[in-house]
Amino acid sequence: MAATLKSLKLLRYRALCSPSACGAARSVSYWNVSSKQHGGQDPPEHISLCHSAKRVKNICSTFSSRRILTTSSACPGLEFSKTSSSKASTLQLDSPRATRVDEEDVEVFDSFANIRVFLQLRPEYRVHSYNASETSQLLSVSESELILHKVTVYQNKLQAQVIVDYLCKLSSLPAEQHPVLLRSTSFALLCQLSVKKIQLFDTQDLINVLKAFVILGIPHSHSMLDVYETKCCHQVWEMSMDQLLLVADLWRYLGRKIPRFLNIFSSYLNLHWKDLSLSQLVHLIYVIGENRQVSQDLMQKLESLILKYIDLINLEEVGTICLGFFKSKTSLSEFVMRKIGDLACANMQHLSSHALVNIVKMFRFTHVDHINFMKQLGEIAPQRIPSLGVQGVMHLTLYYSALRFLDEGVMNAVAASLPCRVAHCRSKDVAKILWSFGTLNYKPPNAEEFYSSLINEIHRKMPEFNQYPEHLPTCLLGLAFSEYFPVELIDFALSPGFVRLAQERTKFNLIKELYTLDGTVGIECPDYRGNRLSTHLQQEGSEFLWNLAEKDMNSKPEFLETLFLLETMLGGPQYVKHHMILPHTRSSDLEVQLDVNLKPLPFNREATPAENVATLRLKHVGVSLTDDLMNQLLKGKARGHFQGKTESEPGQQPMELENKAAVPLGGFLCNVADKSGAMEMAGLCPSACMQTPGMKLAIQFTNRNQYCYGSRDLLGLHSMKRRQLARLGYRVVELSYWEWFPLLKRTRLEKLAFLHEKVFTSAL
Repeated sequence: MAATLKSLKLLRYRALCSPSACGAARSVSYWNVSSKQHGGQDPPEHISLCHSAKRVKNICSTFSSRRILTTSSACPGLEFSKTSSSKASTLQLDSPRATRVDEEDVEVFDSFANIRVFLQLRPEYRVHSYNASETSQLLSVSESELILHKVTVYQNKLQAQVIVDYLCKLSSLPAEQHPVLLRSTSFALLCQLSVKKIQLFDTQDLINVLKAFVILGIPHSHSMLDVYETKCCHQVWEMSMDQLLLVADLWRYLGRKIPRFLNIFSSYLNLHWKDLSLSQLVHLIYVIGENRQVSQDLMQKLESLILKYIDLINLEEVGTICLGFFKSKTSLSEFVMRKIGDLACANMQHLSSHALVNIVKMFRFTHVDHINFMKQLGEIAPQRIPSLGVQGVMHLTLYYSALRFLDEGVMNAVAASLPCRVAHCRSKDVAKILWSFGTLNYKPPNAEEFYSSLINEIHRKMPEFNQYPEHLPTCLLGLAFSEYFPVELIDFALSPGFVRLAQERTKFNLIKELYTLDGTVGIECPDYRGNRLSTHLQQEGSEFLWNLAEKDMNSKPEFLETLFLLETMLGGPQYVKHHMILPHTRSSDLEVQLDVNLKPLPFNREATPAENVATLRLKHVGVSLTDDLMNQLLKGKARGHFQGKTESEPGQQPMELENKAAVPLGGFLCNVADKSGAMEMAGLCPSACMQTPGMKLAIQFTNRNQYCYGSRDLLGLHSMKRRQLARLGYRVVELSYWEWFPLLKRTRLEKLAFLHEKVFTSAL
């Protein structure tokens, strides 16, 4: 009993909890079951049970004006409420809410009970769901002993209906007698007899026995439940929709996955989905979400029913629908999501925090930008965050980062509330919160306290990162975006042991994350002497990211046109190189190099084979350098720089290039003509190719996904890339999408003039 109470205290911090878990703990000695929770259902991540939320000091050493942190966790803690602790220690094993503690403890979240709140909203749900609060007349101990005695005496003479009746009666024993019953050999015999007679059970018998098993807390892994699942599979086509949902609900209470039953149930639903009532539809989506098992075809049919009932669904049911689709990794259409957003906006003040978080999850999953929902959420979220558990806070911040929407009020509220309760965070929560702040490139007013508390929590959760290695690179990248570099953690993350662990223990390919971290440390932490990725892994990461970037950019006609125009303007493909200057930053660049006289250099060896360098002439491009074109090209800052040269040649005729070699636009940047009129580039001889560039330009072809929503503020990764390019001596030239994309519809000369100004004005 003491061990069970201890496990119940631990469950306060678990994300997954059910009444059946308590029963399983009580009967473990007799049933000899494994300790894995919930029969193959997704286990909760290991959660640190540290009982202090520590205020930390920022202990850092600075290398090259960058924050390279070392942290200390030896700080005074904040004790949990003694009242809360005492209440937790006196909980009764089988009280309806065995894991409930002080209501003021916002971190206590019974995910099993809380997501079933919708079942209390309509009387129709009672028909097809299990209600744990239902009571029946208690059975006395003497009566139970008599039943068990009869089981021992009569054994094989017992009829199927009698066996069902005995199981139901025994489930009415007082809760404190359940452990005694489960250890009884007579009860084990009764269960064996039920398996032998199961073929004689009708649907109602089956439901009654499953209810008895739920009440008694039969372990989910018990072998007899395999037989019961098989019987349920055989009965599917003889059950009504209400009975099917009730059976699925009972299996959920038992904490056991039932893939065979659900497969057959899905076949049944494909024929009868149009007959689903509103309550059946919502309950079904809940069942699907909890079992993470569904066909996409069926979910599309259910989506059409959601639209049918959309005006009748209440907000808590909307949250249940969103959670079911989210857990089953099934998207809802943009049209449906906008309808859901409209419903939420109409009464958001009265929407429960649990339902609100579920809706937020689905908006993040579908990437639908419902502006009104975003704005209203920004108004109410700061007030709710202090009373929202850290997992809810994590989902909220992740929603904003996924949609690239920076709401400073929300982010400030998150940063202010987190340091004093950071000990409640899982490794996943720490990772996603740091990633969100880093992605949005936002530092709150209490940045030092906020980041120090999270970095110290990473240190305390190192054993958890061994179990879930994918979260550590996420933490460190989020910190790197914000210019924080905890060297001990980076050294560990790039160590051969952790890299090997990350490759073996996770389904995610972490090479690109580790490669991004490794490349960032190499540039921004010049004094770092810790572990680095092996040459082989660096090459693997570089090739992987380049293949993605090249495929992406080459599929965009607007980019290909930009590249061609730059080649035209500068004189040929040898003057521009499309590659990744910093492969670890995951996006490509258009590099241009200029000599000390601001003449473009033909540095792109891939476009200029060595044997042809001495004889290469510029391509025919058919551009006439007229006075009007020259005036366009010389607009802006470049005009004053080149004005004197153009005015020194009065009366010069327009240079027709139709029958001559082309000159890079702004012809004064190339060697024009000896007196015979032949035009040759000074840069096309082998010696010119070896020149050290006076300036290296990294032209950034941007799109709206690199900026915060509705703003011109770069996201964390892209801001970090520009920071690192500058450290390597590159001058960044922005082809901002809001300037360049509208020009793509204009004339070719206007586009060339814009590119000329961007390239050569930036060089001044």
